[in-house]
Amino acid sequence: VQLQASGGGSVQAGGSLRLSCAASGALFSSYHVGWYRQTPGMQRELVAENTSGDRGNYADSVKGRFTISRDNARSTVYLQMNSLKPEDTAVYYCYAKYRFGTTLYWGQGTQVTVSS
Repeated sequence: VQLQASGGGSVQAGGSLRLSCAASGALFSSYHVGWYRQTPGMQRELVAENTSGDRGNYADSVKGRFTISRDNARSTVYLQMNSLKPEDTAVYYCYAKYRFGTTLYWGQGTQVTVSS
Protein backbone atom coordinates (compact mmCIF):
# COMPACT_ATOMS: atom_id res chain seq x y z
CA VAL A 1 0.00 0.00 0.00
CA GLN A 2 1.32 3.43 -0.94
CA LEU A 3 -0.08 6.49 0.76
CA GLN A 4 0.28 10.11 -0.35
CA ALA A 5 -0.74 12.80 2.11
CA SER A 6 -1.49 16.41 1.24
CA GLY A 7 -3.28 19.48 2.51
CA GLY A 8 -1.08 20.69 5.32
CA GLY A 9 -0.13 24.31 5.72
CA SER A 10 -0.12 27.31 8.01
CA VAL A 11 -3.24 28.79 9.50
CA GLN A 12 -4.20 31.09 12.34
CA ALA A 13 -5.88 29.79 15.45
CA GLY A 14 -9.56 29.19 14.86
CA GLY A 15 -9.00 28.37 11.21
CA SER A 16 -9.55 25.17 9.29
CA LEU A 17 -7.59 22.77 7.13
CA ARG A 18 -8.46 19.55 5.36
CA LEU A 19 -5.89 16.84 4.98
CA SER A 20 -6.17 14.19 2.30
CA CYS A 21 -4.44 10.86 1.96
CA ALA A 22 -4.71 8.92 -1.27
CA ALA A 23 -3.94 5.22 -1.29
CA SER A 24 -2.90 2.93 -4.09
CA GLY A 25 -1.99 -0.69 -4.44
CA ALA A 26 -4.69 -2.21 -2.29
CA LEU A 27 -8.39 -2.72 -1.86
CA PHE A 28 -8.92 0.41 0.19
CA SER A 29 -12.23 -0.66 1.68
CA SER A 30 -10.50 -3.56 3.42
CA TYR A 31 -8.24 -1.26 5.40
CA HIS A 32 -8.57 0.62 8.62
CA VAL A 33 -7.30 4.14 8.08
CA GLY A 34 -6.49 7.10 10.22
CA TRP A 35 -4.20 9.91 11.19
CA TYR A 36 -1.44 10.30 13.72
CA ARG A 37 0.53 13.40 14.53
CA GLN A 38 3.97 14.02 15.92
CA THR A 39 5.83 16.97 17.37
CA PRO A 40 9.62 17.10 17.85
CA GLY A 41 10.79 14.90 20.70
CA MET A 42 7.40 13.33 21.19
CA GLN A 43 5.90 10.01 20.18
CA ARG A 44 3.30 9.86 17.48
CA GLU A 45 -0.17 10.12 18.87
CA LEU A 46 -3.36 8.84 17.32
CA VAL A 47 -5.61 11.68 16.24
CA ALA A 48 -8.46 9.90 14.48
CA GLU A 49 -9.20 6.55 12.94
CA ASN A 50 -11.89 4.95 10.85
CA THR A 51 -12.25 1.22 11.12
CA SER A 52 -15.62 0.72 9.45
CA GLY A 53 -18.40 2.68 7.84
CA ASP A 54 -18.73 6.33 8.74
CA ARG A 55 -17.77 5.96 12.37
CA GLY A 56 -14.65 7.66 13.63
CA ASN A 57 -12.68 7.36 16.84
CA TYR A 58 -10.91 10.45 18.08
CA ALA A 59 -8.36 11.59 20.58
CA ASP A 60 -10.02 13.55 23.36
CA SER A 61 -8.02 16.62 22.38
CA VAL A 62 -9.66 16.84 18.96
CA LYS A 63 -13.18 15.58 19.61
CA GLY A 64 -15.78 17.97 18.28
CA ARG A 65 -13.22 19.78 16.13
CA PHE A 66 -11.82 17.14 13.77
CA THR A 67 -13.74 14.80 11.50
CA ILE A 68 -12.34 11.80 9.70
CA SER A 69 -14.02 10.51 6.58
CA ARG A 70 -13.20 8.16 3.75
CA ASP A 71 -14.14 7.78 0.12
CA ASN A 72 -13.55 4.17 -0.85
CA ALA A 73 -14.27 4.88 -4.52
CA ARG A 74 -11.37 7.35 -4.52
CA SER A 75 -9.25 5.33 -2.06
CA THR A 76 -8.86 8.46 0.00
CA VAL A 77 -9.16 9.33 3.66
CA TYR A 78 -9.70 12.89 4.84
CA LEU A 79 -9.22 14.76 8.06
CA GLN A 80 -11.26 17.92 8.37
CA MET A 81 -9.75 20.08 11.10
CA ASN A 82 -11.78 23.00 12.42
CA SER A 83 -11.22 25.44 15.27
CA LEU A 84 -7.52 24.77 15.09
CA LYS A 85 -5.35 25.56 18.08
CA PRO A 86 -1.61 26.21 18.32
CA GLU A 87 -1.24 22.89 20.13
CA ASP A 88 -2.46 21.15 16.97
CA THR A 89 0.81 22.12 15.31
CA ALA A 90 2.55 18.92 14.25
CA VAL A 91 3.45 16.71 11.35
CA TYR A 92 0.40 14.66 10.47
CA TYR A 93 0.77 11.13 9.14
CA CYS A 94 -1.91 9.05 7.55
CA TYR A 95 -1.83 5.30 7.93
CA ALA A 96 -3.60 2.22 6.66
CA LYS A 97 -3.81 -1.23 8.19
CA TYR A 98 -5.39 -4.26 6.61
CA ARG A 99 -8.28 -5.13 8.87
CA PHE A 100 -6.99 -8.66 9.50
CA GLY A 101 -3.34 -7.68 9.67
CA THR A 102 -0.95 -5.92 12.01
CA THR A 103 1.30 -3.93 9.67
CA LEU A 104 0.76 -0.18 9.49
CA TYR A 105 1.53 1.53 6.21
CA TRP A 106 2.42 5.21 6.47
CA GLY A 107 2.13 8.27 4.34
CA GLN A 108 5.00 10.72 4.14
CA GLY A 109 3.67 13.26 6.62
CA THR A 110 2.35 16.75 6.10
CA GLN A 111 3.12 19.76 8.29
CA VAL A 112 0.34 21.65 10.01
CA THR A 113 1.26 24.91 11.73
CA VAL A 114 -1.25 26.90 13.74
CA SER A 115 -0.25 30.34 14.92
CA SER A 116 -1.86 32.24 17.75
